[in-house]
Amino acid sequence: MSKQKTLTDLIKFVIGGGINTAFTFALYYGLQIVLPYQVAYALAFATGIVFSYWFNATIVFRTPVSWKGFFAFPLVYLAQYLLSAVLLSVFVERLEIPQGVAPLVVIVVTIPVTFVLTRWFLRRT
Repeated sequence: MSKQKTLTDLIKFVIGGGINTAFTFALYYGLQIVLPYQVAYALAFATGIVFSYWFNATIVFRTPVSWKGFFAFPLVYLAQYLLSAVLLSVFVERLEIPQGVAPLVVIVVTIPVTFVLTRWFLRRT
């Protein structure tokens, strides 16, 4: 795979992540008006996973969409969460990065890792 293709895919991945984040936050805020906030969050989060799978499979990496891939895709989110939780702890407790800033640093660090995991996963399912 060429460096140009990888860079193009990474840009599309980041744009899709931005769209997904904005959409899920908007959905959460809308749903929590009529539902308990935990239910609203769960529905918005699940919708975000569905959108992420569809967007990354069809737009970013152009891989076939399948039920097997769809039901296994949340493993990428699990891996991302576990890595993010460890990094957040290290940044706050060891490197003394303020709690309000550390999540932003975590996002910057984990985007490339999540990109690689997503690409690997979607090409295997």
